[in-house]
Amino acid sequence: MNHENSTPRQLGYRFPAEWAEHVATWLSWPHKEASWPGKIDAIYPVYGEFVKLLAEGEKVRINVADETMRAAAVQHLEKARADLRQVEFYFHPTNDAWCRDHGPAFLLNNQAAERKAIVDWGFNAWGGKYPPFDLDDVIPTRIANHFGLPVFNPGIIMEGGSVEFNGKGTVLTSTCCLLNGNRNPYLSQQQVERYLYDYYGMEQVLWVDEGIVGDDTDGHIDDTIRFVNEDTVLTVVETDKNDENYTLLQDNLRALKKMRLLNGKQLNIIELPMPDAVTWEGTRLPASYANFYISNKHVIVPTYRCHKDEKALELIQACFPTRKTVGLDSTDIIWGLGSFHCLSQQEPR
Repeated sequence: MNHENSTPRQLGYRFPAEWAEHVATWLSWPHKEASWPGKIDAIYPVYGEFVKLLAEGEKVRINVADETMRAAAVQHLEKARADLRQVEFYFHPTNDAWCRDHGPAFLLNNQAAERKAIVDWGFNAWGGKYPPFDLDDVIPTRIANHFGLPVFNPGIIMEGGSVEFNGKGTVLTSTCCLLNGNRNPYLSQQQVERYLYDYYGMEQVLWVDEGIVGDDTDGHIDDTIRFVNEDTVLTVVETDKNDENYTLLQDNLRALKKMRLLNGKQLNIIELPMPDAVTWEGTRLPASYANFYISNKHVIVPTYRCHKDEKALELIQACFPTRKTVGLDSTDIIWGLGSFHCLSQQEPR
């Protein structure tokens, strides 16, 4: 079902904040060895823990290629003691596991006959870095077809990890990603904003410039700055002036301090430490505490066997009094250059 001539915004749809109640979290089962070279088996115990936590408060809907992959997934989830009654598998083959970026963007409009809809943005594996991506690119429409939901096709490249929402009409993003020549080189900043307004149902776009070192997505916002309520952000900062992230993150902090929301208010800004540098085989990895996922019951935070883990968990817990903050060791998962937020996509109720 396609709404050829109307945008979601015109029809009253909008993208809710992540803390709005979910019916489910969508995942794509990790299977691509090239994403975790020499290490993919090491990620399954923690991935299983992630699913276990999600299943305590909502359905977990997992894309798998076939019955063989489903059976392997079930084995890992049984080891983690996840509640399999809460887990549903869908035979939607994918190229990779990063469901935040290739998964469906769910929109809501409680006044519409069809209350839920899906935006199927184009996906090109972060500027064509990791072909093939043909299977990932069609995942949103496959899911929409399965559930009989309307689909909007903007016709441009956009990844879920590049945008962050406050649930009140504001989206936060980065110029280093959305204006990168490997995404939509023919679009100006103003034109990109128009797509954000029209297809996410937003009223305001706020921009920072920088991402963190080691981030192969060209600077996704979900590694740097996250809304925790409609007027408060957590932003990662580096205190070591010799660290290559120091200046980048100070630039973002300065930009955030100048921003005003639609109601004229300044942002409440909470500074979140960066973990000590995590490297593997000489490569700096994009380790960040900001890549947490807000589920119905928990805030699931990547940790890195670092003395700053506890401080980060305390700061995040203070932002979410009605949820339990849980740290999961992401030291192996981050070798894939992403963590729990990158792996997941919420389906709002």
